[in-house]
Amino acid sequence: MTDLGEGGTHGRLDRLVTGCPIYYGWVILVVGTFGVAMTGPGQTYIVSMFIEHFIRDLGLSRSVVSTLYMIGTLSNAILLQLIGVGRIIDRRGPRFVALLCALLLGGTCIYMGFVSSAVMLAIGFIGLRFFGQGSLTLSSSTMMNQWWVRRRGTVRGLSGTAFSGIVSVLPGITMALIGAVGWRPAYVVWGGALIALMAPVAWLFYRRRPEDHGLVPDGGTVRTRRSKAAVDAEVDLTLSQALRTPLFWALSFGIASMSMLGTGLIFHMESIVTDQGLAASVAAAVFVPMGLVQAILRFPLGILADLIAPKLVLAGALVLQGVTLWMAPRLSSQLGALVYGGVFGAMQVAWSAAGSVMWAKYYGRLHLGSITGAAISIGIVGSSLGPMAMGFARDLMGTYATFFNLSAFIPLALAVVVVIVRTPRGVSSDTTATKEA
Repeated sequence: MTDLGEGGTHGRLDRLVTGCPIYYGWVILVVGTFGVAMTGPGQTYIVSMFIEHFIRDLGLSRSVVSTLYMIGTLSNAILLQLIGVGRIIDRRGPRFVALLCALLLGGTCIYMGFVSSAVMLAIGFIGLRFFGQGSLTLSSSTMMNQWWVRRRGTVRGLSGTAFSGIVSVLPGITMALIGAVGWRPAYVVWGGALIALMAPVAWLFYRRRPEDHGLVPDGGTVRTRRSKAAVDAEVDLTLSQALRTPLFWALSFGIASMSMLGTGLIFHMESIVTDQGLAASVAAAVFVPMGLVQAILRFPLGILADLIAPKLVLAGALVLQGVTLWMAPRLSSQLGALVYGGVFGAMQVAWSAAGSVMWAKYYGRLHLGSITGAAISIGIVGSSLGPMAMGFARDLMGTYATFFNLSAFIPLALAVVVVIVRTPRGVSSDTTATKEA
């Protein structure tokens, strides 16, 4: 294979994999986790730190900013499918996609430091969401799932634990940076970090599949009985076959609910807190227990996702989302806000534990990029609607309470659907297609 997009089969770079003193999947786990963390500027928990500055300095209403963010997020979902990012990852490998997206996301961050109008902000949101939340996340997550099968949930739990620790401090660091140098230079700093740090990591260390380097998932050069059984048990459905399974849609709509309502809660975190008489600094403080709970629970929930059906873990996350929505308009004290952050963190970590492994678990690795890309696009559509809907609800009613109370029933209903829908037992038709590269 001579595909420059992969890079792992060329001379020095190939020896980096085969000469690694430990199974290279552990390196993949570290750099993949770093890659997901570096999508921060394209994620709502970082964007939310800039929302009030957009509203004040650009002279835009909350509804307008929320709508522009929806446009950027929805464009992300459309572009992922229109360009076929998942298919590119399947064909050329994650290295090519991650490198390109690190450079373009960095450039978009620098651009954000110069926005001066609603149109420019919309363009910036499109770049942040597509290169960060969409493509860089997809390439990093798909890569990690390719290198692990039998212990996928456990090692993704390790990754999630590290990521949760990072997420717990990034909003505070970003807010402090904004306070020190201003929001425009803060974006430029983020852009420089992506270009100087993430791009070289992607170029040097990202790889496609262990089989491309004479290795097998979970470690070793010769398949052990347990690893062989785990790999041989993979179904390896194509995207079209996955779309014909009820489970795909149940999981996708569950993820869409998590994305829609969870993104909206984070996007409007500051105003949710201040509307109830609490200081704006409490909004950043909420992320601390959120991240700590994620760090504590991510590893055990990753192990649990190896032991039970991941869809059951997702159902638990949906129940927690209903609880979170009920709590949001009832934050009467700083302690209550911190407890809210802890419940929010438990919801997110359960969602993450399920989402990080379930597509590979139920549909195999052969077409994982395409299938995960389609599922992520559905979730992104959901996340595009949440901030706008909540923003309009607050502007029209002067409060979030009614919207939150009614929305709490959505994840509870979806949790029931996710539990009762059947898992795919194999390919009913077009079986030859599952083996096509």
